[in-house]
Amino acid sequence: MYVIVAGGGKVGFYLAKELVQQGNEVLIIEQNARRAGEIEGEFGAIVMVGDAAETTTLRDAGAERADLVAAVTGDDEDNLVICQVAKVRFQCGRTIARINTPKNAEIFHRLGIDDTVSVTDVVLSVIEQEIPQKHLIPLLRLRHTDVEIVEATIEEGSAVAGHRLKDIDLPSPSNIALIIREGTAIFPSTDTPILIGDELVAFTTSQNEAALRQALLGADTG
Repeated sequence: MYVIVAGGGKVGFYLAKELVQQGNEVLIIEQNARRAGEIEGEFGAIVMVGDAAETTTLRDAGAERADLVAAVTGDDEDNLVICQVAKVRFQCGRTIARINTPKNAEIFHRLGIDDTVSVTDVVLSVIEQEIPQKHLIPLLRLRHTDVEIVEATIEEGSAVAGHRLKDIDLPSPSNIALIIREGTAIFPSTDTPILIGDELVAFTTSQNEAALRQALLGADTG
């Protein structure tokens, strides 16, 4: 696979390093000549000096044959332009953009960028996994949709503990897709009971998160 990495900072450097170690053909485009020299001293001739947001630079980099262009500079606007030029001008198979402002993800997707990576979202997801009580843990958002995959652990006092799946009033649209019970994955039917300690993996939308949290983790008042 031929991968162009736009941006030779720490993110681009270590991404390229991993890709090279996996046997991929990699080219780093770095605008700063001094930084490009440092990368060449580490990796050899897999770096070129230039502005990856310019068509001529991507052309010289062989973008027309690239399987993937990853724009990982520190500027969201530059990353958007790089990916758009690669996609529209050179019909690159796949584009990935690093975003520093999470709210830009939807804009990038609407403008045709295949995938975005937000460091903020990654760190937040890790933090949320360390908060054990009455929280839905976001696992994944399906690309180009508002559908999220979330996880919830059923604790003592939950209103759904002891009830069958068909008896639980879930907000629509939402669906319990998987139950992990004592390390075993269960694909539930409507008659499957929910037990204390179960880890539920559910599909929902961002608008339904609060309602799903209340339905699964709210206290039993009966």
